[in-house]
Amino acid sequence: MAVHKNAQIRYKALDGCFSNQFRRFYIKDLIEYCSKVLSDHYAQEMSVSRRQIFDDMDFMKSDAGFAAPIESLKDGRQVYYRYATTEFSILNKPLSVYEQSSLADAMETLGRMSNIPGFDWVDSVQAKLSSVLDVNNDNRKIISFEENEFLKGIDFLNPLYHYIINRQVLAISYQSFKAIKPEDYVISAYFLKQYNNRWFLFGWNHSEHYLQNFPLDRIISLEQSKEKYKESPIDFDEYFEDIIGVSNDPNKEVELIEVQLSENIIPYIASKPIHGSQKIHGNMLTIEVKINYELESLILSFGENMKVLEPESLKLKLMGRIQKMG
Repeated sequence: MAVHKNAQIRYKALDGCFSNQFRRFYIKDLIEYCSKVLSDHYAQEMSVSRRQIFDDMDFMKSDAGFAAPIESLKDGRQVYYRYATTEFSILNKPLSVYEQSSLADAMETLGRMSNIPGFDWVDSVQAKLSSVLDVNNDNRKIISFEENEFLKGIDFLNPLYHYIINRQVLAISYQSFKAIKPEDYVISAYFLKQYNNRWFLFGWNHSEHYLQNFPLDRIISLEQSKEKYKESPIDFDEYFEDIIGVSNDPNKEVELIEVQLSENIIPYIASKPIHGSQKIHGNMLTIEVKINYELESLILSFGENMKVLEPESLKLKLMGRIQKMG
């Protein structure tokens, strides 16, 4: 078993740990992770000593190694390790011709998946990759995606994604539109969802013990918390199945919504369904959802082209909102 090969495997494993700015790796974590990577690679139980990890770090930091900017930070009596520069990785280098070719092959494979039921999202991903990576070597900009690069809080999106992957508890400072000042929450982060060109974080509120969502544009700051992570009890496919948007009141029941459509928007609604339960018979639209703010706003956005017939409670809510607009 080649010692040099083992070292390369450990360096790559440690590089992944030090590059991960969304989890704290203490020496015991580094030992466990490197041991696991080696065990998985050789399909047999292997272990790495504490001394070996420190020797590896010394080599990685040396000029003979990778000149890696590994820093040690105190957390009470413990010490954790990471790269001082978030962009550094021993794997960072421009794509080779071979890698570019492999990427093109991967994108071609993605293209073949687009006709499989449930994989229609592949078209969008493939187009975005082609646009960003310019694999066709064409400098013309020929596609634009509906994304607001100036949206407040969008810089939290990537960190939150990694916090969720790493099952981290977060301390969040958040200020709703109605609040005079920010409030602090401790959240086990679970899920990110985009709706109406806004991003929302879903997580477990540790003090109130319920699932809560936070628009990213109202988050002031976030950092890791030392509280114990609570695993998600939610199947998010089911969670969003009976609603439009992101507001799901567990105490509400699904209702049959009947809407009369004007002739000119029937083709539009038929080609772009507002919900999976949608059915259109003549000029009558029916959906089965919970009534929430997003449903009300969506119906109002169509103005006189939609007339709610049932239920009566929804009609009254919409009438009340329309009167306040006058």
